Amino acid sequence: MIEETFEGSGGIQLFARSWKSEGPPRAVVILQHGFKAHSGLYDGPARQLAARGLAVHAMDLRGHGRSDGERYYVDLFADYVADLKIFIERARAKNPGLPVFLLGHSAGGVVACTYAIENQKELTGLICESFAHEVPAPDFALTILKGLSHIAPHAHVLNLKDADFSRDPAFVARMMNDPLVPHINYAANSVAEMVRADERLKREFPLITLPVFILHGTEDRVTKPSGSQRFLRDAGSSDKTLKLYEGYFHDLLNDEGKEQVLADVVEWIEARIPGANAQPASASRG
Repeated sequence: MIEETFEGSGGIQLFARSWKSEGPPRAVVILQHGFKAHSGLYDGPARQLAARGLAVHAMDLRGHGRSDGERYYVDLFADYVADLKIFIERARAKNPGLPVFLLGHSAGGVVACTYAIENQKELTGLICESFAHEVPAPDFALTILKGLSHIAPHAHVLNLKDADFSRDPAFVARMMNDPLVPHINYAANSVAEMVRADERLKREFPLITLPVFILHGTEDRVTKPSGSQRFLRDAGSSDKTLKLYEGYFHDLLNDEGKEQVLADVVEWIEARIPGANAQPASASRG
């Protein structure tokens, strides 16, 4: 694994990790973590992807992990997207000519989808895992939250419980004891910006026409599977698949049974690497 820092949008210093593939890389995978996470939590999945001949790159969102910025705060959701754009351009420069697949987890899926709408030609495929397109809160609460973001943008309002991320007690303990995972609530402005980004996606899902793989656990208490179902329904792609994992919690790549999830991701990617023998499936549900 290689660690580095780079300059994000507006000059902020961001931290990133990369994992070299075993043998010549066949494709690039960009892993984008979500809220209450950082790139290091995906070291295990990244290593397994690299073992399958994929060059893997992951960065810490501003305000997360080892990146600079106020913890769990962002001025504009567009800042996350701009940072990701810079990061993907760097990854492409290191792997010229290779297909690029973007995998976004939770709020990272919202960042990834927004990036994809604006930069589809840069991607071969988009994977959304535990998509934070709908959060388990009533509409009136979200409306109040957006108002609060103007009055007290730095107020810490959203609590994400470690135990809701995984059924694996070892991973939950890892989150609880990780110094890079502050146990504070998310700022009102950060949450309101994600809600606004979700509202944009509702309108613009039909613009996404590249291959899409959507994954969600049926027992996810952090985000709603119905958000992933909406994405499947409204995405403009003719190659789109939703797979629901019965009984799984929020962080599919770190939950019990993660081996099956990773195998599904690898199979989907391999079928869409240009020149692959497998034929991609059209719109379907799992």
